[in-house]
Amino acid sequence: MSTQAQLETLKHKLREVSDLSSVGAVLGWDQATYMPDGGGDLRGRQLALIGRLTHERASSRELGDLLKSLREAAQGKALSEADAALVRVAYRDYERMARLPSSFVQEVSEHTSKTYMAWTKARPANDWATMRPLLEKTLELSKRSAAYYPEFSHPMDALMDEGEPGCSLTYIKPLFAKLREETVKLLREVQARPAADVSCLRGKFPIAQQVAFGERVIRAYGYDFNRGRQDTTHHPFCTRFGHGDVRITTRYRDDDVGDGLFSTLHEAGHAMYEQGVDEAFDAGPLASGVSTGVHESQSRLWENIVGRSRGFWSHYYPELQREFPSFQDVPMETFYRAINRVEPSLIRVDADELTYNLHVFVRFELETELHEGKLAIRDLPEAWRAKYRDYLGVASNDDRDGCLQDVHWYGGLIGGYFQGYTLGNILAAQFFESAVKAHPAIPTEIARGEFATLRGWLRENLHKYGRQYDPPELIRRATGQELSVEPYLRYLRGKFLEPVSKG
Repeated sequence: MSTQAQLETLKHKLREVSDLSSVGAVLGWDQATYMPDGGGDLRGRQLALIGRLTHERASSRELGDLLKSLREAAQGKALSEADAALVRVAYRDYERMARLPSSFVQEVSEHTSKTYMAWTKARPANDWATMRPLLEKTLELSKRSAAYYPEFSHPMDALMDEGEPGCSLTYIKPLFAKLREETVKLLREVQARPAADVSCLRGKFPIAQQVAFGERVIRAYGYDFNRGRQDTTHHPFCTRFGHGDVRITTRYRDDDVGDGLFSTLHEAGHAMYEQGVDEAFDAGPLASGVSTGVHESQSRLWENIVGRSRGFWSHYYPELQREFPSFQDVPMETFYRAINRVEPSLIRVDADELTYNLHVFVRFELETELHEGKLAIRDLPEAWRAKYRDYLGVASNDDRDGCLQDVHWYGGLIGGYFQGYTLGNILAAQFFESAVKAHPAIPTEIARGEFATLRGWLRENLHKYGRQYDPPELIRRATGQELSVEPYLRYLRGKFLEPVSKG
């Protein structure tokens, strides 16, 4: 078989794997949005079956032999750059998949589906007792998963490598230590200033109007509703079924105008990344974001750097005032300071930009301790409270706002994900700074409600490549430098230490 024929056969097989995976994603989306409670057990079996079938195809010996042959062609420069990247990424995915027995993949899928459905009831009820044995099983599965990759020196390295290729504790720990030190210093300076009044954010805000306002904003951002939709769920997320179907979810509270809006902006950032991947990559391993950190950079950029900026609200605040009359007597500066108030809190997704990473550090360190055997699941609630008291000076009296608050441990494995949130914050500032350097008019355009230049820079320098380049190379191509915490620290200092306006 010729190299070109092998390549076409490979793409066909990878398309089948992608389609099966998308079927599972549709089932997961339905489970999180519209599925009735009574469908939980059946959905668990369905997801487990799809997971097993997907894994069997993605780890077949035939696919492996094909990839090995094409790797030789790629090394001999017989393939185009994009096709060589396809083979490289597909082989990496194959290598990881082939380590896992299909029975294990099915077991994980069935367990996490069951655990997720239990969590949707247990969290509102503050029912840690129900979740404890399920989470103990999740930890066992997480350790077993990591053990299939013995070349990694730590279980967390094995788990992080799936979504953040090349990431390790050796790399993350000093990065996080520096950011934690600088965050604490900056927090002390900010707390010495008068606190912003957030009372204007509380009131009665009809949900239908919140939906309409948020969707108008993300349409202006560039989220394509012809290739997506927005629904509600317990914990907002973005999911991709293909180039023509990238969906987001959000949640609303009728007494808090910010909860739904900023969730919508956040998930739209994820979705625009997925919608911006080169269509030629569709239904293959290149057709998605390259890492959890780069992906999170896009959601945090559009949610915070753009969506919480003074320029953004100089344009959108009059529209918000028309939509919700309670803001008509509230000066824009008061509103701006309210949505950017710095105040240590209990809930990660409600955290301000400055203290947000402290929430991530808590989870990342607890995950590490669980995998090292220094912490048991039974002791997690108190360990959680202790770290919150230490890092943020607050602690929850219950588990609902403590260790039950995040879906991640209850809808997946423990470890390998949370570090992406902080990496995303760092990269969001680095990418935005580079975009503005290339196009200095971007801040002025944002203040006019125009986002095409920023969106275009992101698509041209990040989105269109999908997984064609590894994260470090993609970052270098886009910014001309390695990942750096300095642009993020400049952004935080500039925003939170700026002179307080009386306007």
